Amino acid sequence: MSSQVVIPNTEAAILGCLMQARDSMSRDVAEYLLSIDFDPSDRDRMNVLAERAREGNLTPEEAAELDSYLHVGSLLSILQSKARRLLKSEVPAAPHQ
Repeated sequence: MSSQVVIPNTEAAILGCLMQARDSMSRDVAEYLLSIDFDPSDRDRMNVLAERAREGNLTPEEAAELDSYLHVGSLLSILQSKARRLLKSEVPAAPHQ
């Protein structure tokens, strides 16, 4: 039995599959990915939705919106992790003296 989480074919999941299919990315792409973040208004909205979810008061539309934020956030985290690994692997070794 696999422990891998299956994400439905949302736009974020499909984009994630496309991005993961590529074995490497350029330094410029890695740096750009690390510069991406949610706007404060989006963070506020996510917090409101999360609080409503904890209280059990989400409408179906709000649940779908929260799921979308979570999928995009997960995708962004994965891509940023790959970007950090790429940039870390490019750091030249310190010269020996």
